[in-house]
Amino acid sequence: MQELHDAPLAPLTTFRLGGPATRLVTATTDAEVIAAVRAADDSGTPLLVIGGGSNLVIGDKGFDGTALRIATTGVELRGTTLELAAGEVWTDAVARTVEAGLAGIECLAGIPGSAGATPIQNVGAYGQEVSSTVTEVVAYDRRTGGTVTLANEECAFSYRHSRFKADPERYVVLRVRFGLEDAGGLSAPVRYAEAARALGVEPGDRVPLADARETVLKLRAGKGMVLDPEDHDTWSAGSFFTNPILTDEQFAAFHARVRERLGDAAEPPAYPAGDGRTKTSAAWLIDKAGFTKGYGSGAARISTKHTLALTNRGGATTEDLLELAREVVAGVRKAFGVTLVNEPVTVGVSL
Repeated sequence: MQELHDAPLAPLTTFRLGGPATRLVTATTDAEVIAAVRAADDSGTPLLVIGGGSNLVIGDKGFDGTALRIATTGVELRGTTLELAAGEVWTDAVARTVEAGLAGIECLAGIPGSAGATPIQNVGAYGQEVSSTVTEVVAYDRRTGGTVTLANEECAFSYRHSRFKADPERYVVLRVRFGLEDAGGLSAPVRYAEAARALGVEPGDRVPLADARETVLKLRAGKGMVLDPEDHDTWSAGSFFTNPILTDEQFAAFHARVRERLGDAAEPPAYPAGDGRTKTSAAWLIDKAGFTKGYGSGAARISTKHTLALTNRGGATTEDLLELAREVVAGVRKAFGVTLVNEPVTVGVSL
């Protein structure tokens, strides 16, 4: 294991923000991951687990404890079963499944981060979520001190949520197993309307896997959602806020506020979310509350390509970013009575 002290963490995040860690350990095997976690737990040292750093907002003061960077590698493809080490780069793994002619995660192309992070957040985009293909998650259980294998139904997946996110101090993901589909080189049915339009097909149709992946990459790039060191619109955590899910009563009140603000003909985005709930669009709320693309005057601004991404234009601090996020949350709440929730994990800070 590599060990550094007073180590900068900003370069390990896609925001390129945050202060140093007292100690940074880089683990390249499952055994090293477990040893580092046990050492921290045995000594009572705070532990921060870092994968691809694409979902982290680290405070300017840094992290007083051990930061564990998981850099494990390993890809095993047997028939339609895929196993990934937690440290594998997610975008590379998606590309390999497409090359192998297997469907199920092709529309998750271009999402930055590591494979081990995907079940934690139940990563999803363009009509796919990893929960639909994850069969098992192998993790170290800090409570029992042993390795466990959790089946899909034990992971308690929901929208951008899971058992791992609900209890972040308990599990450290080591490996993720997926069950994919051999559809003769075709994708899973295209579920997302925007992707279907870009592909020139109807929702529910299948397309060549490579076409699905390339189309999603182009759509994401157009929104600044594919990492590019030269493009400050990608110095972000992708979508900073989750799409609000409202009860019938909450949606009715929200709908009334929309018409009051935008006129009687105004209709907000609305998608059934089960159990009498409705999901609406955070990006729409932000835009209609007056926070348009490129909003801001400092080093932290809304992306010029997508209102849902907050970005570091270079030289920003974490506090700059949080001030912008708080302004957006307050503005949306004042305009529509809906409180946005941040998607990235905050370390040493909060909104």
